[in-house]
Amino acid sequence: MTAAPRRTENHRNARIGWLRAAVLGANDGIVSTASLVLGVAAAGADQRTVLLTSVSGLIAGAMSMAAGEFVSVHSQQDAEVADLMREHAELEADPEGERRELAAIYVGRGLDWPLADQVAAQLMAQDAIGAHARDELGFSPANAPRPTQAALASAASFSVGAALPIAIVLMATPAHLVLWVSIASLAFLAGLGAVSAEIGGAPMGGGAWRVTFWGAIAMAVTAAAGALFGAVA
Repeated sequence: MTAAPRRTENHRNARIGWLRAAVLGANDGIVSTASLVLGVAAAGADQRTVLLTSVSGLIAGAMSMAAGEFVSVHSQQDAEVADLMREHAELEADPEGERRELAAIYVGRGLDWPLADQVAAQLMAQDAIGAHARDELGFSPANAPRPTQAALASAASFSVGAALPIAIVLMATPAHLVLWVSIASLAFLAGLGAVSAEIGGAPMGGGAWRVTFWGAIAMAVTAAAGALFGAVA
């Protein structure tokens, strides 16, 4: 008798790592660059100065995002590796105790003790460290930290996000620069929030609203600061 074919399910949790880095990078690129443009423009700078400042912000921001994301995710990876090494040492020192510990976890999830003990024994016979990593430590291959991937995703998405308000600076007339950068950047943020919510399986409206609201606050505060310092100067 042949086994029934395994049904393939497309869960969204495998997307969490790269989605978080990409959305954070794009959002930061739009908000920080648009805020920088509005602040400098509100202070009275000419269009060329605004453009040079925003391009410099793109380069610096992308490098900063990449470095920060790499360090952060690498720290998470180091912590997971240390936990796995500690678990491996415990398995070598007291395999029976570790089996009982794993069985107790399954009892807590609803199995009776004999079945839980049997499941723990069979799983440990096949892949002891994998069973403990998954069920005791909560590690998942789908959500494993990948520092380089996260760094590249953050830098690339920041650059794409920052390029959007810079494109508006190139197209807008100096008299309407602040207006068009504000409108376009808020539209970009709303679109980003909606798309990221859809990819993650959340309601699009809520995602769009959250991103747009906080982006508007950041741009308004920066523009006000630029106008204030421009007036003082």
